[in-house]
Amino acid sequence: MRELARAAREAGNALQQRSTEDRRAALERLAQALLDRSDEILASNALDLAAADDLAPALRARLSLSQAKLDTLADGIRSIAASDEPLGREVARRQLATGLELTQVTSPIGVLLVIFESRPDVLPQVAALAVKSGNGLLLKGGSEARHSNRCLHAVVTEALELGPVVGLVETRGEIAELLALDDVLDLVIPRGGNALVRHIQENTRIPVLGHADGVCHVYVDASADLEMAIRIVLDAKTDHPSACNAMETLLVHCDVDPEPLVQALTRAGVTVDRAPADWHLEYGALACAVRVVDSLEDAVDHIHAHGSGHTESIVTDDEEAAVRFLSSVDSACVFHNASTRFADGYRFGLGAEVGISTSRIHARGPVGVEGLLTTRWLLRGHGDTVGPFTRGEREYTWVEA
Repeated sequence: MRELARAAREAGNALQQRSTEDRRAALERLAQALLDRSDEILASNALDLAAADDLAPALRARLSLSQAKLDTLADGIRSIAASDEPLGREVARRQLATGLELTQVTSPIGVLLVIFESRPDVLPQVAALAVKSGNGLLLKGGSEARHSNRCLHAVVTEALELGPVVGLVETRGEIAELLALDDVLDLVIPRGGNALVRHIQENTRIPVLGHADGVCHVYVDASADLEMAIRIVLDAKTDHPSACNAMETLLVHCDVDPEPLVQALTRAGVTVDRAPADWHLEYGALACAVRVVDSLEDAVDHIHAHGSGHTESIVTDDEEAAVRFLSSVDSACVFHNASTRFADGYRFGLGAEVGISTSRIHARGPVGVEGLLTTRWLLRGHGDTVGPFTRGEREYTWVEA
């Protein structure tokens, strides 16, 4: 595992030296390969689905690939390919003293370890983001997607033609070894349920980026258009119930009759829970909690007390109420009159995402290329030394350029 990680770092270092056009062309090849080899990919996925009878419906839905999913993957990767060059972008420039110029520029984080469950489409998405951002990458998919992951990894490796930039590991034992390599790996990104994320956080010293829960809320305010509210609530809950950005709790202002909303959910096959034992509950299915609150402030308090900091939305025609909600709710994504399902890297125009982060440091929300970058400081001088400044012979100017 150490050799695999080192190989990923070396390949990542080499990748940074590739031109923008080289990396763009590699991603274009990958997008086309997903379409050209779709029959092969879907056949491998069929083997996984055939062996997945005991999977929960939500996990089975995540496991399943389709031509439509592959088309979307290809579109997203082409979007990443076409985006501006993220590496070496100047963030700040400052003259420390005459002839001594400091710049801050974007650079890759290094080597990423991404661990994901059930969703094989994550593999090409994350590979594309790693190539664009110049990072080495190790991937660990769930055993339930073994055939799909192997096939997709082969497609990715052959299409990119960039060497061992993307490595694939398959066993839990290998993951345990990798989590100990804090001197080689730079960031772990788990994409899965609470148990997976907690396990990773408790078993490594490597920084971990991600979210443990997706307890998302829609709050229907007193001035909401009821027809709009029903449309948004149904989409947020039923478009993809197992997704982390699906609505799990509906909050309704006491001046709004909740019954039309509840009836619309029920007709759509949603089980409505009005008195859950735990309001911090991610159903991940056609089920949700409903609570009537006395005010917008009570809705915000509920979200802060029981939410997971993922995505919240207010439905209201009152612009002042919308502004208060958007500025008060401390979540990664906060929306006005829009479904929580928009919290997604592809829908945000990022091309894809390595996951959604609820962390308050580094990246937050859907993490695309920008979230996989850090910065470096570059100083250019003319034989300058600190001594003359210490002795008062030279002065710092600190002029912003």
